[in-house]
Amino acid sequence: MATLSPSFHSSGATQLVVDGVSFSYPDRRVLTAISLTVAGGERVGLIGENGSGKSTLLRLAAGALAPDAGSIVATSSGGWTPRVGLLRQEPPFGDDQTVAQALEAAIAPARDAADAVDALGAALADRPDDAAVAGAFADALEEAERLDAWSADARVGTMLAGLGLASVPRTRPTGRLSGGQRARLSLAWLLLARPDVLLLDEPTNHLDDSATEHLADVLRTWRGPVAMASHDRAFLDDVATVLVDLDPAPVPHRVAAAVDDGGPGSGVGVTRFGGTFTEYLADRAASRERWERRYRDEQAELKRLRAGVRDSHQVGHAGASPRTEARASKKFYADRNATVVARRVNDARARLEELEERQVRRPPAALVFSGLDAGAAHRRAGGATGHAVVAAGVAVAGRLSPVSLAVAPGEHVLITGANGSGKSTLLAVLAGALDPTSGTASIGSGLRVGLLTQEPRIADPFGRGPALTARQAYLDAVGSAAVPLSTFGLLAGRDENRPVAALSVGQQRRLALAIVLADPPDVLLLDEPTNHLSLALVTALEEAIPRFPGTVIVASHDRWLRRRWQGRRLELGRTAARD
Repeated sequence: MATLSPSFHSSGATQLVVDGVSFSYPDRRVLTAISLTVAGGERVGLIGENGSGKSTLLRLAAGALAPDAGSIVATSSGGWTPRVGLLRQEPPFGDDQTVAQALEAAIAPARDAADAVDALGAALADRPDDAAVAGAFADALEEAERLDAWSADARVGTMLAGLGLASVPRTRPTGRLSGGQRARLSLAWLLLARPDVLLLDEPTNHLDDSATEHLADVLRTWRGPVAMASHDRAFLDDVATVLVDLDPAPVPHRVAAAVDDGGPGSGVGVTRFGGTFTEYLADRAASRERWERRYRDEQAELKRLRAGVRDSHQVGHAGASPRTEARASKKFYADRNATVVARRVNDARARLEELEERQVRRPPAALVFSGLDAGAAHRRAGGATGHAVVAAGVAVAGRLSPVSLAVAPGEHVLITGANGSGKSTLLAVLAGALDPTSGTASIGSGLRVGLLTQEPRIADPFGRGPALTARQAYLDAVGSAAVPLSTFGLLAGRDENRPVAALSVGQQRRLALAIVLADPPDVLLLDEPTNHLSLALVTALEEAIPRFPGTVIVASHDRWLRRRWQGRRLELGRTAARD
């Protein structure tokens, strides 16, 4: 989940420069003519619809992908090549490595820097008048200080404690860690390695409040450029100094037509906003309204000018004769009419060509989530006379301490707790996907249960493999087209026929949500529903939960959602072994 590019160290401020970058996958364009600069100490939050290219841009910046056009370069005022570190899906350590070995690899640059100071210090003691040795010693000392080399061991302890890993034995192989522990160890590895440019893709997905605050503290004091893609609205509000929106912007139509299809990620350029995410929501809505109004006004003006060009070929009244019949007078009026017509035609054409050149593209149709109960018209008869959900002393060894819960039909419950408290485990037990070690769990008679898991699980029962499209996966899962995939406003029409493997993680999760909602459940279980989804959809989903007529149980660490939750809450305590 973290990678680090090689570098040559020295002093000097760093910055990340993205210049006119475009990138396409085999089936679609993702980024078009993107340009931005991230300065040292600046923390840029990348936002946009799922599939807009946030993760792709981070991978391009890390050198994991090569752009089709443009360039991305990390530079320093000292002329040296900065190290670029990226938090991504694959961990930077092998399953057979122990936690201690993984951590030691992370701080290896700091160890090397300290060793270099010791070696050059000894050489300088032997040759105090050697200018070359003195210069090398000064550079090594500066590098060791930049990497905080002499406090490496203390930093390891602080980082593990801050990210909730202090209790994990350092002799344990990383392959035996839980998914959440591996994700947090990958984040710790990257932060301990102290790259000059830090790139983070959904860094808070597996962090509880304490770990999120620790990460925020680390980033606030980070000296180099930071670029991060995150769905976490509270985190963006707390940490980001600038927001960059990768969704389409109102560029000239001629430019848009030449380079893209108007979909997510295909917008030319970016929108940069210096306020908080809360402020940006209002600004974005106002900007969209201005774009739509400008497009309408320009199209009306174009229609008027085109009609004017046609009408300008005629002057005076049709069929009217000049006032005199004299041949000279006829020629005079004919010449004057021709001059006036030519001038009017040329003026009208010039105005038309100018507006056609600068007119903005049509605003692309925005995805609008139809709500959790969009398939209600197809709901089968069902109901409960007692409780919708009952859990009595449910426990799973090493994952969930005993918990009891009774939820009435139509009630909405938010489950919270630190990493390792068993939130996901409890939902899996309630959904019937996991048997408890002790206790019992039941769903009201006749009620249907739908579970959205943290990671997309798209079934492929007919073995189509990479050829499986989003629409095929949906139909395979729901068994019918009674509720079309387009009903929910979760995937754009152009994405329904794309292979599932080519969708972004967020788009795959949108598909998984549509599958859950296609046969409208009476009991809806949502495990970290804001993970991987775009900020716009997260906001719409949060607003839809109170309107859902069935029972909803949400497990979430999302501070934004929790601050605004109006229903019942259940706080779980930490479980000893795993999370």
